[in-house]
Amino acid sequence: MELPRGMRDFEGSENANIEHIRSHFKQLSSLYGFSFMDPSHIELLSTLETKSGPAIRDEIYYFKDKGDREVALRFDFTMGLTRYVTSQKSMKLPAKVSAFGGVFRYDEPQKGRYRYFHQWDVEIYGKSNIESEAEIIELTSRLFDSLLIKNITIDINHRNLVESYINKVFDSKDPQLVGDILRAIDKISKKSKDEILAEFKERYDSSKLEKIIEFSQIKGTIHDVEQKFDTSQLESWDEIKSLVDSLENRGVSNVRINFGIVRGLDYYSGMVFEVFDKNSTLGALAGGGRYDALTKAFGREDIGATGVAGGVERIILTMQEQGIIPEIYHNRVSVLYINDEMQKVAMSIASLLRLNNIATDIDLTGKSLKKQMENATNSKYCVIVAPKELENGKIVLRNMKDGTETQVEIETITDDPRSILSLEMP
Repeated sequence: MELPRGMRDFEGSENANIEHIRSHFKQLSSLYGFSFMDPSHIELLSTLETKSGPAIRDEIYYFKDKGDREVALRFDFTMGLTRYVTSQKSMKLPAKVSAFGGVFRYDEPQKGRYRYFHQWDVEIYGKSNIESEAEIIELTSRLFDSLLIKNITIDINHRNLVESYINKVFDSKDPQLVGDILRAIDKISKKSKDEILAEFKERYDSSKLEKIIEFSQIKGTIHDVEQKFDTSQLESWDEIKSLVDSLENRGVSNVRINFGIVRGLDYYSGMVFEVFDKNSTLGALAGGGRYDALTKAFGREDIGATGVAGGVERIILTMQEQGIIPEIYHNRVSVLYINDEMQKVAMSIASLLRLNNIATDIDLTGKSLKKQMENATNSKYCVIVAPKELENGKIVLRNMKDGTETQVEIETITDDPRSILSLEMP
């Protein structure tokens, strides 16, 4: 029996990593005042086509249900959350909502993302303003901090800035042209300049497209960019400067201007950003921006929106690349026993530790001590119950990180089970 292509099962360790990120995300989003939601897994196909049109069918799972309705699996949280918020006429604004869960994309499977994967998401609905955008970026930066992920860069840009420059270079305001050139810019990180020029040479002037590509490679601080380019000719440049100023005021310093960030989805209409580990080739770990065009497409001219979503599996890969061990493993204990006679005492100790909220593993099948030790590699400590030591009222405590061992009075554990996590090793 095989799964459909692009689908996979999530085993225990990966599920634990997903829950680790979920826990940090929910705690942080609550701290920032976001209300947690779980939007429907299934939407009417017409809802998902609201902004992108029928072309979105090539990228999603859709089908007819038993009522002969055209429905689709959610491909992100933004569409569902926006559908919900725009339908709530009496909702108090600004509305801050968050979500975490699985989404479906009919994409070519790649490292860090299958056709079913997990995302975290935060959105702010209400009057468009710089502080909402800064809040979204600040929370994003703090989430990566809380996960102890290093080398994070947040690249920001403005869609209006890029679109106006495209119109100026091509001396045109053709939406089709702008859309094509934005897609060309979006491919810069995946294809060479020559490949992109060859792809579009039949439709657009190569010298003008090359000028756009050169423009899209400008990045750096406000000062860096102003040294490289005459920003006085750019629309929305002052908005970018105001956003950077707000972020600096909030203590967010890992931000960079990058004119190559445009985000592929059509509903973005203002500030956009993506998050990278600058030492990794995995690609963007999160991305978002302002998408007032989507709330308007849902019939709410009075509501603006800005948000961000992050790829959980890709973040897990980044943590593994950086050697970060999730805190779920930090205080795990394994209880081992030498022989069948020691098993009963070991079981009693394991139950005691669990009653005191200490994550504890113990073999249930009578494996050899060597095999039990091999299975305990994710634990911080091992408690070893052995006949000689037990006869003297002691157990052996082994530090699984450095292999050091010490003998501990068994009464120490029974009187204060949580002391096992802070006992001094020799």
